[in-house]
Formats: sequence, structure tokens, C-alpha cells
Amino acid sequence: MPTATPPGCRLNIDHVRPRCRGGSDRVSNLVLACISCNQAKGALRVEEFLATRPARLESVIAQLRRPLRDVAAMNATRHQLVETLATLGVPVHAWSGGRTRWNRAAMGLPKSHTLDALATGVLDLDRGDAIVRIPAQVLVVTSTGRGSYARTTPDRFGFPRLRRPRSKIHHGYATGDLVEAIVPRGKWVGKWVGRVAVRASGQHRITTLTSRFDVSHQYLRLLQRADGYTYGFAREIRLSAGHEPAYSGRTLKGGDPGNV
Repeated sequence: MPTATPPGCRLNIDHVRPRCRGGSDRVSNLVLACISCNQAKGALRVEEFLATRPARLESVIAQLRRPLRDVAAMNATRHQLVETLATLGVPVHAWSGGRTRWNRAAMGLPKSHTLDALATGVLDLDRGDAIVRIPAQVLVVTSTGRGSYARTTPDRFGFPRLRRPRSKIHHGYATGDLVEAIVPRGKWVGKWVGRVAVRASGQHRITTLTSRFDVSHQYLRLLQRADGYTYGFAREIRLSAGHEPAYSGRTLKGGDPGNV
């Protein structure tokens, strides 16, 4: 909450109204604060912490109202979408987020997007309705982009220092392809799976979760063309609210599993 953050200072996420005093994790209750301000504020309300700086307090309160405008825009879009779909003659039903939260709490389920999708709609407990099974794993799709249109590589001052090749495919591979590399000898001997960055020389660079090294295109095998996304599987959040890394391990269609 300072007026100016010192260079190199790390920022924390701070609760305007502390959780110990009834605050929540909703966006309108969160702000960025440097470590010193976060520690100085502690469990104080923002009105108490900035009592001697009314101008700063007014600025913070004004910023807290901005996310509410985004929520209003989303709600307006949602209602417009429902009305448009209804004109197509297909059955359309809509429920509030409060209903989803109530269903999830009634079933004793933790918070996750997948479980929220299962808990959407009317759940009549008196009739015996219940969520009896939840998925063990979910598909994770991550947007990675399709590269850039830059034709030159700049130096640290932003001036072009070399020209990039116009062809994006070299020796049958394009940057971002998911490949399997079987290295027969040397430091990186073994079987690896990862994303490749191509070079015209044919000595491509492969990146896995644990390492990055150069390998000849002769030792590569294409697994999946780069389409701007990575695909993997992650275990669904359990009742203990535990998480696991969102990559596919030995599943070659997703993530960057690394050495297998």
C-alpha cells in the first residue's frame, strides 16, 4: 500500500480486511503490498492502518471498487448469453454461484473448478440427490502461444543484432513440437521427452521439466505438432485439499514429462 515501492522490493498479497476479523479471499478484499507494509499492517483494518493518511486511504478504497465493475460486466454478459441461447429453442437453465457453493458444502467437497461443475444445479437432499463419484484426474490444457513474428534478435539495448531465419521448420521439426529424444551416448544418454527449439544446423535444443540440452535431429521422434497448447493430466483435488503438479508424467500427449 505504499505510494512508491523501492526498486527490487517484492510484493505480497494482503487482505484489506484481515481474515482473522472476518475478511475473505475475494478479489475486492485483496491488494498488493510490500513486505514492510504487510507486516506493519498485521491484523489491522485498512481504516486503522491509514488513519493518519486520509488521502492514501481514499485512493485505496477507490481502487477496491474497480473489480466490482468487472463483475457487473460479466453478469451482464451472462444474462445476455442466456437470453440469446433461449431464442434458439434449446432448454437453458441458469443457477447462482451461491447454489453451487451450497451444493458443494452439503456434499463435503473442497473448492475446485471441476467439482464446481459437478455441483451446479438443483440438488434436492430430501429426495436423496447426491454426488456419489468425483473424477480421479482432470485434463489440463495450457496455452503456450505460437511463437512470434520477430525477424531479428535484439541486443540488450533493443537494436537488431542478427537476422532470424524465415523458415520455421528445420529437418522436419518446428519450435514447440513435442518430441522424444533417444540419446545413445554422452552426458545426456537416455530417453527424454520435451519441447524442441529448432536450429538450421540440425542441432536442436530440447527442454524438459528438469533439464535443457542440445541434441541432433537424427535422435528425435515427433510425438505431437505444436498447436499452441500443451495437454496433460493432473490428479483432482482430494478431500484433504491436496494438490499435485499439473503435468502428465509418462503420458506423452501433455506437459514436458522429462526423462522417462
